[in-house]
Amino acid sequence: MRLLLVEDDEMIGRAVLQALRAETYVVDWVRDGNTADTALAVGGHDLMLLDLGLPGRDGMEVLTRLRARRSRLPVLILTARDSVSNRIAGLDAGADDYLPKPFDLDELSARIRALLRRRAGHAQALLEHGDVSLDMTTREVSRAGQPVTLTIREFAVLQALMEHPRAVLTRDQLYQKLYGWGEEVGSNTLEVFIHGLRRKLGASFIVTIRGIGYCLTAATS
Repeated sequence: MRLLLVEDDEMIGRAVLQALRAETYVVDWVRDGNTADTALAVGGHDLMLLDLGLPGRDGMEVLTRLRARRSRLPVLILTARDSVSNRIAGLDAGADDYLPKPFDLDELSARIRALLRRRAGHAQALLEHGDVSLDMTTREVSRAGQPVTLTIREFAVLQALMEHPRAVLTRDQLYQKLYGWGEEVGSNTLEVFIHGLRRKLGASFIVTIRGIGYCLTAATS
């Protein structure tokens, strides 16, 4: 999952960035409203964490412009503006959730998971396909009831595919889930992760659609 963090406070931004990357999220961090607006126009993120008191362009304006483009990107506001009127204004402007500062990082993670589940249409944190299960809360994967150890990026690829089990995801779509801005990408890294997943979950679990990308094999009852 790829998140856009919009936060101008260096200490808060760095703490959130480190915590979320430790949970396998790909995080792009911007520090002002103008850069956030540009990043949103490019797209590719699954959720935005938005401060309101930003230089360049206020967070509320960033949110309003996002919704004016009819984007359904989940938005979690993180701000010191914690009055009831501010919360109502943020939610009415199109935010999906509102977390006042200071906040607990564990609560932030839980709210992110809930918003991502809602976006993907999953009421629970458990994804299942055939005999493979993936728990988005604990980051645990099992096959036929037996635990499977994955690398961080193998997990990211698997989660992307299991959230869209009937879709073919292109290489570009998968790379967006794996790497943030400025990260070096090898020419065959995706194939390495796919190979690792097939070795651990079964050679036929992931299907290559030549010239397009990858999908999961049809699940059997």
